[in-house]
Amino acid sequence: MRFTAMNRGQRGKLAMATAALGIGLLSVTGCGYINPQQTSEQYAASDGTHTHLGALQLRNFIIIADGEDKPGRVIGAVYNTSSKDVVLTIKGAEGSQAQVPVKQKSHTLLNDSTAPAILSTAGAKPGSMAEVTISEDGTTQDATFKVPVLDGTIVDYKTYLPTPEPTASSTASPSETATSTETATPTPSSTSGH
Repeated sequence: MRFTAMNRGQRGKLAMATAALGIGLLSVTGCGYINPQQTSEQYAASDGTHTHLGALQLRNFIIIADGEDKPGRVIGAVYNTSSKDVVLTIKGAEGSQAQVPVKQKSHTLLNDSTAPAILSTAGAKPGSMAEVTISEDGTTQDATFKVPVLDGTIVDYKTYLPTPEPTASSTASPSETATSTETATPTPSSTSGH
């Protein structure tokens, strides 16, 4: 195969094509150069918020409640990176609080917990943020951060709404039920043997 030398016109066309290609590539990749990369910034990728307290890492924290003065269930995840079991205390509005035990080098998913973390009052209307303070047992360290309050509008969160405790007026005691049953049951008459 024989190679021939390029003449001056061909070299000029090749240089112009290369320059056009370089400018085209710069215009396509320029957005990444100017704008910050989202993957290099820490942020909460879901509805909830996150924070740290010593060896504890809290992720996707949300309070699910029907109203500001209604009970609110805290959901999310607590990661314990220490080599000891700890108890996380969550303090909400009006002195409400819940405790969450977390094993060493493990995590607790509050969404799946059999003992839900329920605050007696949510502290904010659904759709707004409530301030909570967290602390770890045995330490004087605490952290305050804001947590979104959501209600059952989003179907996925509806199952986490705290159920209200039954009140004395809405439930009948066993003795009341037995009394009403006894009065409704006919009694045999003493004259039935005649």
